[in-house]
Amino acid sequence: MLTKPSKALGREARWERRGRRRRGVPARSGTRRRRRRQDVSHELGSTAIGLKTKDGIVLAVEKRVTSPLLEPSSVEKIMEIDEHIGCAMSGRVPDARTLVEHARVETQNHRFSYGEPMTVESSTQAICDLALRFGEGDEESMSRPFGVSLLIAGHDENGPSLYYTDPSGAFWQCNAKAIGSGSEGADSSLQEQCNKDLTLQEAETIALSILKQVMEEKVTPNNVDIAKVAPKYHLYSPAEVEAVIARL
Repeated sequence: MLTKPSKALGREARWERRGRRRRGVPARSGTRRRRRRQDVSHELGSTAIGLKTKDGIVLAVEKRVTSPLLEPSSVEKIMEIDEHIGCAMSGRVPDARTLVEHARVETQNHRFSYGEPMTVESSTQAICDLALRFGEGDEESMSRPFGVSLLIAGHDENGPSLYYTDPSGAFWQCNAKAIGSGSEGADSSLQEQCNKDLTLQEAETIALSILKQVMEEKVTPNNVDIAKVAPKYHLYSPAEVEAVIARL
């Protein structure tokens, strides 16, 4: 004759089943979901394009001005690292500012210590070293990956160079590159139009025309930033951006 299990045994069985279910769920799953969101945030950011020419590098970036109450000049998508290095970003702007500020300190320390400007590759390496240190618990590192990709343009003793970095801390040297939400279509257009004999003026026109194709709004000086490094960093004024738009 079968007997009913005691209430104590029933509770033990329930706890055992709960334990098995819990063991099947990875620890800190919420943290992992947050990290996955950080990993893709740079893919959903505004589109940025970099082109290398024989005379220098051109950077062009979409600025998303989400409200008419915002001052467009306060939306920074291209920043200066040193007088010979600049960078364009796609993703979380606060993360980009942290990386850029770190690079600024490294380039100035190098200039002070050695009496010469830091190379573009070494500056890029310094940024990626910080990106790799997330979760280590020191004052400068973050508890999560940096949710931003960068295009780093510079001109040093080796001539003009363009580097692309991603949140993993990896970097690659490129002749042309697009990052952000419209990067897939922009990269295809760059492959068709990019060549080593481009002038800076031609690169400006190509970068802005491709940006125009992937942007949802009409291109204006208020929603686009352009900069060049040839050999010094220069961010275009609204009038200079308007002159490039007029050539499209």
